[in-house]
Amino acid sequence: MILPPPRTPGRYRIGLVCLGNICRSPVADVVLSAQVTAAGLADHVDVASCGTGSWHVGEPMDRRSAATLEAAGYDPTRHVAQRYDATWAEDYELLLAMDEQNLADLGGRGPRTRLLRDADPDRPDRPDRADTADRAVPDPYYGGPSGFEEVLAMVERSCAVLVAALPAVLEVDP
Repeated sequence: MILPPPRTPGRYRIGLVCLGNICRSPVADVVLSAQVTAAGLADHVDVASCGTGSWHVGEPMDRRSAATLEAAGYDPTRHVAQRYDATWAEDYELLLAMDEQNLADLGGRGPRTRLLRDADPDRPDRPDRADTADRAVPDPYYGGPSGFEEVLAMVERSCAVLVAALPAVLEVDP
C-alpha cells in the first residue's frame, strides 16, 4: 500500500473513522496501535479513532467489541468515543474510513482519505460488481459475536499491511 507522505518528517498520524466510534474504528485503533508498538514504531506513529455521529461521545467502546479484543489478547480499556471534526483532515496524514458512507462523510476518497480495507490482502476484488460492499468493514452492531470476530480479522489483516508500509514513508528502519 502506498501511503501519503508525512507532514512532519519522521512522524505519522492515522485516524480511523466509523459511524459512532464504539465498534469498528475503536477495534481498528486498538489493533493498529498494538501493531505499531510491536513493530517498534510507537515513537513515530500516532493512532486515534472517531465517529461521524455524536450520540456516543464520551462512552467506552461497545462491550462486544471490547470482549472480542480481550479474547484476542488486546487491551480495549483506554477507548473513549469522540466525534470527527474538520481539524482531523488537517492534523492526520491518513484517515481510514470503515465504509463508503463514512468515507463520503469525510469528503470522499482523496490522497489522505481511504477505506481501511483498501489495505486488506484478502479483500475480494470484484470488478463484475458495481457496488463497493466488499471494500467495507461491515458494522457488527446489530449482529451476533461472529460479526465482531469478522471485523477483528479484517482489521488485523489491513493493519498489518499498513504497518509494513510505514517504515518506508517514515524513512526509518523497521
